Amino acid sequence: MKKTNYSYIGIAFIILVFGILFIPKIVDRITNGDVTRNESRSDFANKKSIQSNLLFIDNNGKNRKVPEFSFTNQDGKTVTNKDYLGKVYVVEFFFTTCPTICPRMNANLVQIQNTFKDFENFGVASFTINPDYDTPEILKQYAETYGITNPNWNLLTGNKEAIYDLANAGFYIYAAKNEAVVGGFEHSGNFALIDKNGFIRCRADENGNPIIYYKGIISEEEQVDEDGVSQEISILKEDIAKLLKE
Repeated sequence: MKKTNYSYIGIAFIILVFGILFIPKIVDRITNGDVTRNESRSDFANKKSIQSNLLFIDNNGKNRKVPEFSFTNQDGKTVTNKDYLGKVYVVEFFFTTCPTICPRMNANLVQIQNTFKDFENFGVASFTINPDYDTPEILKQYAETYGITNPNWNLLTGNKEAIYDLANAGFYIYAAKNEAVVGGFEHSGNFALIDKNGFIRCRADENGNPIIYYKGIISEEEQVDEDGVSQEISILKEDIAKLLKE
């Protein structure tokens, strides 16, 4: 006669007790939807970044990045392109005394700011094209007037030649001094969208080509301007959200 193996009997008894006590509870929690993603092994996969379908801008076979820059913000602090690494941000060129498109652009940017107010890795870089007048003190007043509260929204001033080179050669966003136009300066009303690694990104148009920039003048409320051009603030918000997930 074989001897009884008591160790196996003990293990079987423990498994039986576990099944009686805990399996009904687990089934009950699943039934009532109490099992959260944090209790699932798939949670680790969900924390991975998601590559969006937004395009990179080709520049002689390389993806175009934001050029290096270093300017002074509204608080008198030096801000460089490296300060934006790890953040999704929007770039604009403006000036505080602009009587035409700048107030509309910045009203739209404030709306975008408020949409993403809970994201610490979202920001804006606003470069003045009239740095002789737009000192940090003037920019600080402007920020308060427009309700700019995002700590990652820097209104930047500095060397005039460096700013114009950044606009025209770095971003290909037109900016120039022109005494013949209202306000004394002319510039594009477009926004550039930058990802966390400093690359300029955008969506494709209906033909699959990059739109490159987003129209910043027309508001969501207006929908279209007097020429029938559609607003792009909505799609800019959508694309910011995509990049924040990358």
